[in-house]
Amino acid sequence: MKNVTVFDHPLIQHKISKLRDKNTGTNEFRALIEEIAMLMGYEALRDLPLEDVEVETPIETCMTPMLSGKKLAVVPILRAGLGMVNGILALVPSAKVGHIGLYRDEKTHEPHEYYCKLPSPIEQRTIVVTDPMLATGGSGAAAVDFIKQHGGKHIKFMSIIAAPEGLKRLHEAHPDIHIYVGHLDRCLNEDAYICPGLGDAGDRIFGTK
Repeated sequence: MKNVTVFDHPLIQHKISKLRDKNTGTNEFRALIEEIAMLMGYEALRDLPLEDVEVETPIETCMTPMLSGKKLAVVPILRAGLGMVNGILALVPSAKVGHIGLYRDEKTHEPHEYYCKLPSPIEQRTIVVTDPMLATGGSGAAAVDFIKQHGGKHIKFMSIIAAPEGLKRLHEAHPDIHIYVGHLDRCLNEDAYICPGLGDAGDRIFGTK
């Protein structure tokens, strides 16, 4: 698929395997989510724009590249997407953070928005949407819809684990955005959970049931 990157880096794969383990506790799970987001972000942000600025080194003054333009915006899909934010902020501490709140209907599995707050001016920023799990693709597609409705143009989507059904749906709904996936799993089950997956990412990040 065009504009889709599925990672094969050994460090990412190793950390995802530890995420899957049902015996991995909340603290370690949370740390792994951040680490994987940082590793994925390193690649996903390779096209951030640069400009030469003047810097005085201990030896001489030189022109050297630094990030240019409006700062990056990280937009987690609440609540599990919050777990990935600090990993990206470790790379770009000046990034702004927005939030999109969606809940999934238990019967139809379709998303409904309950909160949307984005940094301004959103249209001038590179926007990274985060959600550890891309299952049906409904929440991801809806989140990108909301961002586009608010004027967002340069959008990337980062998910640690995706189901083929969700990746297909998001890609077909928004073929213009680049999607980054840590691992593409086998399928969704009848309850719309990713298999083999890792369970409910939100519950495991925040220690809730």
